[in-house]
Amino acid sequence: MTKGTFIQFIKGNTTHRFPKIVTLAVASSVLVALVNLDASAATKGASRASEINAVSTVAASTGSPLTGFRHHQPSSATTSIAGVTGLGPTTTTSAVATTTTSGPTTTTSISGVTGIGPTTTTSPPTTTTSAVATTTTTSPPTTTTSPPTTTTTAPVATTAYPVGIADSSQPSGYAPPGVNALAGYQQSYVTNFTGSTLPSEWDPYEGQPGGDPGAQFDSAHVVVNNGVLQIKTYQDPAFNNEWVTGGTCLCNITSQTYGAYFVRSRLTGAGPTGVELLWPAGNTWPPEIDFNETYGDTSGTSATVHYTSANQQIQRTVSVDMTQWHTWGVIWTPTSITYTVDGNVWGQVTNSAAIPNGPMYISLQSQTWCSSNWACPTTPQSMLVDWVAQYKAN
Repeated sequence: MTKGTFIQFIKGNTTHRFPKIVTLAVASSVLVALVNLDASAATKGASRASEINAVSTVAASTGSPLTGFRHHQPSSATTSIAGVTGLGPTTTTSAVATTTTSGPTTTTSISGVTGIGPTTTTSPPTTTTSAVATTTTTSPPTTTTSPPTTTTTAPVATTAYPVGIADSSQPSGYAPPGVNALAGYQQSYVTNFTGSTLPSEWDPYEGQPGGDPGAQFDSAHVVVNNGVLQIKTYQDPAFNNEWVTGGTCLCNITSQTYGAYFVRSRLTGAGPTGVELLWPAGNTWPPEIDFNETYGDTSGTSATVHYTSANQQIQRTVSVDMTQWHTWGVIWTPTSITYTVDGNVWGQVTNSAAIPNGPMYISLQSQTWCSSNWACPTTPQSMLVDWVAQYKAN
């Protein structure tokens, strides 16, 4: 008997063959059974709702894919280091497509500096993010994100990687490293930026940076003075008092495939993004190796390798006072990319798919992103470079 039939029966509208008293007894039993079934279903429903809530809570606690970043995003996590902090996990994003690959980072300890050791990347999972900025193949592009926040000073130590030769007469306190400063390598180029003009091997940028039509490069913002290359950022009357900066590349000599590059540099203050990078000869981009990219802050920097036509990226971050002189290095081999600061390894990439295998050259640049409301200075600033040394494997 259905609930509807039972109601009809109570109202006297039934044509059931049995006497009403019999039917009433049967109907009562059925009704009790239906009530019990409803109660059981309600209990199970409440239990299922509880399970769903529990799953939702777990999902929320694991976080969500990075969203809203401009080009590539460094890890928000940093690892404490003695003297230098913060090798973050690997972040791989896509500025052209929307695939993002993220792998974990393992940090080890080295003498005098803990947490700056080599990193390893396991098989990364895939998440999806949205990228805002795009890059072109004209001038080397600058990528964007939020920098690390902890400020420490990296120690200068005697290590297997060059720092330079202590020399108090040099602006940074160190002269360029020697010809045989790196085991297994021979120096292929060095400049101390003496004189008052940019060395002929270097070509200054002119025009709009790739991927940022709101910014401007101008060759007048690249100056050599008192043994230092200055890449200046200031409001330029020639450009309606907009913030203008500059850049230059070692592209008037033959580029090389693989090698080691070291730059002694510092920033005068926050505002523009400072970048030291390797750019592909012939401007066929990607690949790109940014081995020191500050994102407009002075509390730390990042290193990012760009690869594949989808612009996949693998990034490392480190927290260090960028207003102090440091020797930044990148050692690029067929099997790895190693990042160093003051002779200490702070990041490494061993993903074979990410390692460029064609000729590249070194570039130095600053860039503003005022039109995107970030990395925009409020006072004139400069990137200062004491020297650049380049090595080729024996």
